[in-house]
Amino acid sequence: MDIKEQIHVLSEEMIENLGKLVAVDSQLGTPEEGKPFGEGPAEVLSVGLKIAEELGFHTVNLDNYCGYAEMGEGEEIVGIAGHLDIVPVGGDWSYDPFVLTCKGDHVYGRGTTDDKGPVIEALYAMKLLRDSGVKLNKRVRLIMGCNEETGSKCMEHYNKVAEELSCGFTPDANFPCIHGEKGHMSMMAYSKHTKIISMNGGFVSNAVCDSCTTVIPADIGLKEKLEAALADTKLQEYQVTEENGQIEIYAKGVPAHASTPALGINAAGVTFECLEKAGFEDDFVEFYNSHIGTACDGSGIGLKCADEFGELTFCNGIVKKEDGVISATIDIRFPVTYSVEDMLKMCEGKLEDENGRIEIHTTTKPLFFPKESPLVEALYKAYTDVTGDTENKPLVIGGGTYAKSLKNIIAFGPEKPGVDYRIHGADEYTLVSEVEEAVQIYMEAIKNLLAI
Repeated sequence: MDIKEQIHVLSEEMIENLGKLVAVDSQLGTPEEGKPFGEGPAEVLSVGLKIAEELGFHTVNLDNYCGYAEMGEGEEIVGIAGHLDIVPVGGDWSYDPFVLTCKGDHVYGRGTTDDKGPVIEALYAMKLLRDSGVKLNKRVRLIMGCNEETGSKCMEHYNKVAEELSCGFTPDANFPCIHGEKGHMSMMAYSKHTKIISMNGGFVSNAVCDSCTTVIPADIGLKEKLEAALADTKLQEYQVTEENGQIEIYAKGVPAHASTPALGINAAGVTFECLEKAGFEDDFVEFYNSHIGTACDGSGIGLKCADEFGELTFCNGIVKKEDGVISATIDIRFPVTYSVEDMLKMCEGKLEDENGRIEIHTTTKPLFFPKESPLVEALYKAYTDVTGDTENKPLVIGGGTYAKSLKNIIAFGPEKPGVDYRIHGADEYTLVSEVEEAVQIYMEAIKNLLAI
């Protein structure tokens, strides 16, 4: 029996075990004694480790932050870091998100692609390698994290209590492989003075503000001017109403992830733009339009830049007025060949004027491995040897993975180029055929990493 047949024989068992993980609602919960991320993440880790134990692996639970399954001997460790926590269900699902539903080749459920499915794929890749008698000159360790979606505190704990990895990957992104992840900066803009009565837009800082409601004092002819300005935008929907000396503006834009904000339409940004066009004079409107605006390139604060791997992206996610002050979140992903110090120098002196100010809250340096590095070459070869796809090349992304938390690893699969698996959305799915193929790719990847 060749390897594809061996994997196919195990397919039903793999899907059954994936169903056990999907059945657990492992969103971030309320921390409890011994359960730092709440009940769900602790439960799903227990389930994951039990599956690994039943497959004959040595398992360790690291205080319910994360755990691992391991095989082999030696000082060096080939690490595979996946996560068992999930984002909120959200959206209008056709199937129960916590019941694995098979429809032909499609398998639906929250976490099927991000990232419970890949954990199962990696686990069975290890099992098949072990059972084949391949010489394990290093340990192979599958780490199961419980907090990737909300801060990766699980990997901070791993770094404190466990050994460093020699090399490896996280199956939590795209094939053929990710050799770079942009740097990250989070900022917050604040008004100093504003006549805006109330403003509320957006839900999360790492996505484009896709809806916004704003209330301002009414003035003669202002409603008509606002309607004319809003009509000349790409908003999906807008509404302007006037009552009791106030004008309310509702704007509906287009959502997009903070790593690709140009694909969306910022409802708050368009509102500020139209307020200025309609003649509404306001200090923070002026500040927002000059420093943030609807451009997605950071040009308003001197950060517009690019390298051969991509350009800087700039996203306003949430806007709200509280205690008389308007605040706006800013999410920046900057090119991999630039440093945090470069970013700070470029925007120095450009973050404040008499109308508003911007504070830098957090910075994260980029991750970058040259395509010619042994790690990238080993993983890319595994992908091309199994799939025959040499057209798609290693990628740089704006998102972030465990590769920024653990040393010597990069992101590798499982998403195929150009396919939308609806991760973070309703009806997230994977394909049984791709689960089987990923197992084979990960087998080859582990073998290549053992040879480094």
